[in-house]
Amino acid sequence: MKNYRIFMKTLDNLIHIHDQPLLELIAQAHSIHSIYHNRQEIQVCSLISIKTGGCPEDCKYCAQSSRYQTSTSAQPMMSTQQVLLLAQTAVAQGATRVCLGAAWREIRENKQFDQVVQMVKSITDLGIEVCCTLGMVQPHQAERLKAAGLYAYNHNLDSSESFYKTIITTRSYQDRLKTLDIIEQAGITVCCGAILGMGETKLDRLQFLHTLSQRTNPPESIPINRLAAIPGTPLEKQPLLSIWEVIRMIATTRVIFPNAMVRLSAGRLEMTQEQHALCFLAGANSIFSCERLLTIANPSADSDTELFELLGLKRRPAFSKGNP
Repeated sequence: MKNYRIFMKTLDNLIHIHDQPLLELIAQAHSIHSIYHNRQEIQVCSLISIKTGGCPEDCKYCAQSSRYQTSTSAQPMMSTQQVLLLAQTAVAQGATRVCLGAAWREIRENKQFDQVVQMVKSITDLGIEVCCTLGMVQPHQAERLKAAGLYAYNHNLDSSESFYKTIITTRSYQDRLKTLDIIEQAGITVCCGAILGMGETKLDRLQFLHTLSQRTNPPESIPINRLAAIPGTPLEKQPLLSIWEVIRMIATTRVIFPNAMVRLSAGRLEMTQEQHALCFLAGANSIFSCERLLTIANPSADSDTELFELLGLKRRPAFSKGNP
């Protein structure tokens, strides 16, 4: 398997994998998925926006940027008790991972960070995995989060480095890679994903995967987001990306990263049950199941329960490591 991983690390090979006939690609991805994971298990995650809106950055896709006129306004940070109650509700609905998101450029040393640390500890005590997405982080901050029980930290690269520069100017690609390094060094698992449908090319998507494959340790989770074009943002007129492009990206990701959790993230509301089934067949094994993903609508827990029953799926336990 070591040689297999080296073989996968060339960009030309990624292109070859991605461009093969779709059914062949899905079959390959499904075969690999069956070796590394229980095909019937899907990880169910819930995302809580603990601090919404007012972000100083200029990400062209984001409703939370203070630079754009969207329907999202800056909100005060939620209390620890409010967040804990939402986490308990998520667990009752079947979630085994809760992600806490804040519209910050970076973590600052203040009472709000102290509060986040307490949130992480309180939710970890429920016996589930906790993830945070809080922007850039310093080593001592990552160590505090790890000590509180943080399991994973999300910090997306979004796309290739060249396309990224056309979408975001307030934070560099290297800033993001440095944050991933800090997370890893603190012993926290990395969650790092992409957004599809921003106007990028196929090569941009594959360069994103290639960048991840060059890292010493592959990410534990790779969220695949399908752009939801939000009114008021610079990308508001972007057309919805074809579901076939999404499925092809999911399958390619599974082939390149056999051990990773490949997560269906933003864009699920527009997907039919049949399209969900194809995504799972292609190697997706994680979803966000909550009524909202930060600022956009998402399928409800009840609709996901119906989907699981229809497809004969079950929820993956917390802290599961896949097939032996």
